[in-house]
Amino acid sequence: MAELLLGKNVTQHINDGIISDVEMLKGKGVNPTLGIIRVGENSSDIAYENGAVKRCEKLGVEYKKYLLPADAATDDVLKVIDEVNNDKNIHGVLLFRPLPKGLDAERIENALDPAKDVDCMTEASIGAVFTGKDRGYPPCTPQACMEILKFYGYDLKGKNVTVIGRSLVVGKPVAMMCMKENATVTICHTKTVNMQEISKKADIVIVAAGHAKTVGADFVSEGQTVIDVGINVDDEGNMCGDVDFAAVEPLVGAITPVPGGVGGVTTSVLLSHVVDAAGKMNP
Repeated sequence: MAELLLGKNVTQHINDGIISDVEMLKGKGVNPTLGIIRVGENSSDIAYENGAVKRCEKLGVEYKKYLLPADAATDDVLKVIDEVNNDKNIHGVLLFRPLPKGLDAERIENALDPAKDVDCMTEASIGAVFTGKDRGYPPCTPQACMEILKFYGYDLKGKNVTVIGRSLVVGKPVAMMCMKENATVTICHTKTVNMQEISKKADIVIVAAGHAKTVGADFVSEGQTVIDVGINVDDEGNMCGDVDFAAVEPLVGAITPVPGGVGGVTTSVLLSHVVDAAGKMNP
C-alpha cells in the first residue's frame, strides 16, 4: 500500500504558524483581513468560499465579502476592485475565477493591487513565478503541492517531475516552482504523445488534468509519488480526483487522497498569504 500524504498534517503545520502571526499582528493593532469577491452563484465557488470563511474564523483572520450578480458589468467589478485596493484594512483579495462570460477578465484581474494579490491573479504576480523572482505570492494550489512535498521530506533537486496539465492556474506555475527547486520537469497535456510512458518514468507526478480519474494504472510505476490536484464528482456523486485512486494507490509509493489531500492545504496557504501581506503593509 502507498503512503497517504494527508493534507491535514500539512494544514495543521501551516495553521500553527498563522495563529502565531495573527496573534503578533493583533498585538500591534492589525487585524489581517481577506476580501472575498464573488460574481454569480457558481456552486464550486460558494463551496470554496464557505471553506475559506470557516478557516478564517478558526484562525482569527477577518473577512469581508463583496458579492455581485452574475450579470454584473465589467465596470461594476472594477468598482469593487478599486474599493478593496483603497481599503487599508483589506490585506489580501480572493476573486473567484473564471469570471462569468461577457466580463473583461484580463482588465479586472490586472486592476488589483499586486500587494494584495494573494492568489496570483495579476500578470505581475504570475510573471514573478515564471522568472523565479521572490516577490508577490504564487497561486495557492501549486504552493499547496509544494508545501505537501516539503512537509513529507521530498527534496526535488535532481528529481524527474511530470506535470499533467498546462493551465495557468496549476500546471504551468507548479512546473516553474518545481524547476526553482532544481527538478527536471516535463509538462504533459492533451496533445502529448505517449503520455503514459512519460508519466511512468517520473519520480513525482503532479496531476492537474481537470478531468475525473484521467490517470490510471497505466500512467504509474512502483515507488512513484503522486500529487492529485483534481476535485471532481464521479457518477455515484462522490468526490474524486484526477487520479483513479483505487487503481493507482496499490502501485505507487505515496499519493495524496481526494478528499483529504491538496484542497485543505490550499485554503491555509491562502490565509498564510493574507497574514504575510498584512505584516508587510504594517511593518
